[in-house]
Amino acid sequence: MKERQAEWFNDSDFWEQYAPVMFDDAHWGEVPEVADGIMRLARLDLYDSGPPAAPCLLDLCCGFGRISAELARRGFAVTGVDITESYLKTAREDAVYENLDIEYLNADARNFVRPGYFDLAVNLYISFGYFKNPDDDRLLLRNVYRSLKGGGVFIIETLGKEIAVRDFVEAEWFERSGWTVLTEYEPEDSWTMLKNRWILIKDGRRIEKIFSQRLYAASELRALMLEAGFVAVELYGNWDESPYNQRAVKLIAAGRKDGQ
Repeated sequence: MKERQAEWFNDSDFWEQYAPVMFDDAHWGEVPEVADGIMRLARLDLYDSGPPAAPCLLDLCCGFGRISAELARRGFAVTGVDITESYLKTAREDAVYENLDIEYLNADARNFVRPGYFDLAVNLYISFGYFKNPDDDRLLLRNVYRSLKGGGVFIIETLGKEIAVRDFVEAEWFERSGWTVLTEYEPEDSWTMLKNRWILIKDGRRIEKIFSQRLYAASELRALMLEAGFVAVELYGNWDESPYNQRAVKLIAAGRKDGQ
């Protein structure tokens, strides 16, 4: 348990300090496109038999609730799970302001399970592969599988290993949200992991964070999802359902639980 608590993503100061850079206006602006893509990939027909019950959605690693809120507006009964309480506090306040009935829970994604409850689950914005132990990725997938109803769908959006290699740069800098951002990248263990060093500078203040994230090739991610029990795992290169090929922008995997 102590080893889990020491992992880099458990640092709440990191998420609070880096939030303006990670969740800038561009990422909020893409919300409708992402929500449209989720609804297409989920293949859920909400109007096939008269007024339906609200389909239940699990937003795993929901952050500030940018996707949770949008899908709640579209008729989903949403449960958002995240490890950073300050993000959830903001999400809850926004939900109250909009009169959206969203359940936000502070929990480790590896531990959350609600058997047979959800029609759809999502894990977005490259938040898969944080765990030091790869078995924890398998645990997360198994728990999501258990939490879905028969026929339910799990959608993962992440950085594919193929894209990371294709677009690799050792270092870059840019301006975002009033900060000067310096980044350095280094592949580890034959591209099993990608080491990140992020430095933020503003008004004489300097913040630095070093962390590594596990990378999966499309075939590796599909194999993990099949191992967890999902069937018909589909792979895409963007939210418009374009193929995962040499022009892919991101890796999106959609796996369905058997309907039996």
